[in-house]
Amino acid sequence: MVKLEELEDEHFINKPDTTKDGALLVDDDEDYTDTDSEISDDDAVEPPLDETLLDRLSALRDIVPPKTRARLASATQSVYSAANASITYGGKSLWVIATSILLLGIPYALALGEEQQYMEEERQRGMMEQGAQGMIQGGQAPGPGGDAKPAL
Repeated sequence: MVKLEELEDEHFINKPDTTKDGALLVDDDEDYTDTDSEISDDDAVEPPLDETLLDRLSALRDIVPPKTRARLASATQSVYSAANASITYGGKSLWVIATSILLLGIPYALALGEEQQYMEEERQRGMMEQGAQGMIQGGQAPGPGGDAKPAL
């Protein structure tokens, strides 16, 4: 995290003597400094601090004004609560649908399968009865029209 340190200028702490009309008595060449300073030395570079991205982002929150932060927090909270409510109600409705299918759909599917099986057995019995009647009729004596042909 970046730490700020306030440095006060010597001239503000020790004010020079002035006359009655406010003119300075001392004209000092020390007021004029060259551009080389201790701050801009390349040798004095501090090693990087051990801070995480989260620390840096939390330090940036002071840039955003408090009213804007409050609006953003409110909007984020409302989106979160809406998403949470929709996921909660969606999960509950999926649970109701799944249990309804299990309790009503599976027994209905089993009953429908049994009914189809019963209908298939009825159809096979009917075909067997027709085949037996055809064989019985084929074994009788031929009528006056001639020889009877065997049934297939």
